[in-house]
Amino acid sequence: MYNIMEERASGVLCHISSLYSEFGIGDLGKSAYDFVDFLVLAKQSIWQILPVNPTSFGDSPYQSFSTFAGNPLFICPQTLLEWDLLAPKDLLHDINFPENKIDYAEVISLKERIFRKAYANFKNSPFARAFKIFVEENADWLVDYSRFLALKSHFIAARKHLPLPKGEVADYYYGAVWSTWPEVLPEADADEVGYHNFLQFIFYKQYAALKAYANKKGIKIAGDIPIFAAYDSADCWANRKLFKLDAKGRPIAVAGVPPDYFAKDGQLWGNPLYDWRAHKAEGYKWWIARISKALEVFDILRLDHFRGFESYWTVPYGAKTAKLGAWQPGPGREFFGALKGALGELPIVAEDLGIITPAVAKLLKELNLPGMKVLQFAFDNTKNNTHMPHNFDTNNIVVYTGTHDNDTTLGWYATAPEKSRDQFRRYLNVSGENAPHDLIRAALLSIAKIAIIPVQDLLSLDSVHRTNTPGEAAGNWQFRLKKGQIRESHAENLAYLTELSCRA
Repeated sequence: MYNIMEERASGVLCHISSLYSEFGIGDLGKSAYDFVDFLVLAKQSIWQILPVNPTSFGDSPYQSFSTFAGNPLFICPQTLLEWDLLAPKDLLHDINFPENKIDYAEVISLKERIFRKAYANFKNSPFARAFKIFVEENADWLVDYSRFLALKSHFIAARKHLPLPKGEVADYYYGAVWSTWPEVLPEADADEVGYHNFLQFIFYKQYAALKAYANKKGIKIAGDIPIFAAYDSADCWANRKLFKLDAKGRPIAVAGVPPDYFAKDGQLWGNPLYDWRAHKAEGYKWWIARISKALEVFDILRLDHFRGFESYWTVPYGAKTAKLGAWQPGPGREFFGALKGALGELPIVAEDLGIITPAVAKLLKELNLPGMKVLQFAFDNTKNNTHMPHNFDTNNIVVYTGTHDNDTTLGWYATAPEKSRDQFRRYLNVSGENAPHDLIRAALLSIAKIAIIPVQDLLSLDSVHRTNTPGEAAGNWQFRLKKGQIRESHAENLAYLTELSCRA
């Protein structure tokens, strides 16, 4: 593995879903290739995206049906047309998608229709040998995943007109969460299993082509690895012994974080917690396989919620907020030693935001992993704020103007306390009339080896365009760009600052 912190570099954070497409959500087609070309023109070397796994609850990429599978919604229909799996008429639709947000219900309905047609044609296509090899090479996760989704579809259909049983939550029961399935399961429909195998084959074929194009152009793809798996996932269903569940398969406790900058009641994520003793007993085999798969997808891994590997916040199952939780020890250095022993040195960036104790800082230093700084956190008028550029104690960091969990910089500045805005203006010696540009300049000129700019800041977009608001269950992950919204002038401006800061 190469050293990701070897030289100064910069990049742009823009998830695949946020790109423009006539099908209502960004995909692996022309807009993605155009974005790579934009990064080259802007003299960037990193494209950061979010997890690319299938989204489930709340359309969040951090709640997925599988930590190994790819998101079928990212499959480009036009490419299926080029591969003779569709006819032009199959792509016709009269849906008027919102201009700058994703309507997931409409997107899923349209793409499901298109993909079913493509699958029917695929059965007689020349892809048979490559498909067979893909299924065999990915059997360790694909068999469970496709069977899981086939069974889920079966039980959703079976329960469609049934009254809600006593004690069941509607979203769980009618969504056919696996813990509501009978003990004796029917055989999964073979054609439905084949359909989900097909979607994964197509996703990874299209993604591999895009990644090869980006890498050839000198662009590395950085992506997030969520620490936790979703409860309603093939991961949890097929590996129950690796999670803290009761005899009925329900979580004993769930994941979250205590009250912090993002949420006064904390964040109740709801993911099941790992049984780290069980993982240790099998030599962290599941995690090694997961990271190995991620290394096929990403050139740089941003390990989300790094502090959870030192200690994690455990909340009783059924609690309304994350306030009533407690810290429990994580697997620590031994876990990373197992990963290194199996996979070698890893291109990992640690997401070390939030409450960072001396023990977490010590683990980060021992592993020599780059951490993160967020400039929006810097202006609280405290002397020793570690997000202030003059307080960076190392260049072994990745600096952001803001992350996918922050407001856009324009929105942040508009709503920040006047004391913070005053400090911002005086510290950067600016008027505040173009806060996104000012913060981008500060990030690029800092000593951090890598600087990452959210695309919303590059385009000076307001709060309406933010990606996620932590602690709010609805209305997130919907941001997408309009056609032609990214212009050549944006690339030229970013290229100028990138060259000035010796990151080109």
